Amino acid sequence: MTPLNRRQFLQQSSAVASLLPLAPIASPISSSKSLRKITIDQVSSTFEREPLATPYGFKGGYMTDVWQAVARLQSSSGKYGVGLGTQNTLWSDSQIFLNHSESGGNALMYAMTEKGVQLAKGQSFTTPIDLQENILEEVYAYGKKITDNPDLRKTFALNALVAVDNAAWLLYAYENGISDFDTMIPEQYRPALSHRHEGVVSVPSFSFATPVSQMKELVDDGYFFLKIKLGHPGTQREMLDKDKAKLTEIHQTIGQGETSYTADGKIPYYFDMNGRYEEKDSLLELLDHAQKIGAFDQIVVVEEPFPEENESSVADVGVRVAADESAHTEEDVITRIQMGYSAVALKPIAKTLSMTLKMAKVAHEQNIPCLCADLTVNPILVDWNKNVAARLAAWEEFPGMGLMENNGHQNYRDWPEMLSYHPHAGADWVKAQRGVFKLGKDFYQKSGGIFQMSDHYQDLFGQGAGS
Repeated sequence: MTPLNRRQFLQQSSAVASLLPLAPIASPISSSKSLRKITIDQVSSTFEREPLATPYGFKGGYMTDVWQAVARLQSSSGKYGVGLGTQNTLWSDSQIFLNHSESGGNALMYAMTEKGVQLAKGQSFTTPIDLQENILEEVYAYGKKITDNPDLRKTFALNALVAVDNAAWLLYAYENGISDFDTMIPEQYRPALSHRHEGVVSVPSFSFATPVSQMKELVDDGYFFLKIKLGHPGTQREMLDKDKAKLTEIHQTIGQGETSYTADGKIPYYFDMNGRYEEKDSLLELLDHAQKIGAFDQIVVVEEPFPEENESSVADVGVRVAADESAHTEEDVITRIQMGYSAVALKPIAKTLSMTLKMAKVAHEQNIPCLCADLTVNPILVDWNKNVAARLAAWEEFPGMGLMENNGHQNYRDWPEMLSYHPHAGADWVKAQRGVFKLGKDFYQKSGGIFQMSDHYQDLFGQGAGS
């Protein structure tokens, strides 16, 4: 298949997807007139450090542990929500990560989480989106100050606010008697999340340092859509040469693997450069290499190839290109679409559910497919992500299924213990089965267990928590 035909295929796929009927939402939705006005009068935050099994490399750096931020917001009625957030300074702003010790960068982000918690105190809101709009810019300005970086990426502030936003959504649900995800979503955002897939593809993620043998092990276990991080450390030339060699090794090892989930029966590829490719010509050289070794037609998506400031059009590269960390807000989604980006990686577990709803709405209105990307989050946040992925329109290559990156089980040293913190740790929908999360009536009835508090995280605050 030539690059031109590939582009035509993608255009036709988008057109077909836009004509697919949307499944109706089963749950009744409270009107905005009936929603309670919520006032926050007690707040608190804390965090836990979860070590990784081995250093996780991307964007030219390596993480060794991940801070799990926890926020508690209590309203004047006495109800409270305990929200979770997983920090990732390397993903959200690599300069902060590279210019500080790993703990130092995490401490800066956590300070912004605490700032967000304290700004929330005394705020009144109807929906968590209102609350975020009230505090985001001040948290962002605070982050620029404490990092001494006027160019701090906005995603850094959004990542810092995930636990706060998460807690606000739970408090909003408890205050309004909401016990399911569909009812929780405000009406104007619902069309973008109107499906109920019976399965969500579990997309494992591999750093550039991951041995290809480990990829093959997961393929042998039934995983069939792999997210592979490229952008090796070094100069641009060194990076590109290493990436080409890695791609060759990958294709030789798993490229002939078979799956029943794709039309041609081949393993599809998902490459993520995390903004490491400074020039468009480098990306084109990599894709030319993929053509030469026979891997090109198995590339379903390339994510975030360029630094955010590189505004090159990607409409002519011949593969679907997805925006991730360059799309901080819904306005950024529009900008990237205008630059030829034809997919969006949504991260309710990294950019907040509030911002994600806005981004999903814009993408849906432009007939741009979305998937949910991971941030190596904990098991409970996996199900927050899964609730969104299960309701997004399916990609043409994967009919009837949502798409969700999921790599915590690969990378955390103590994943089984972390899984025990999940209120429904033993549910069938918590673990992928041969590369797919099987979702049924129980998952949708329980909304993945997100409304049931975790004893472990709740107990971190003790008695009389809050300030």
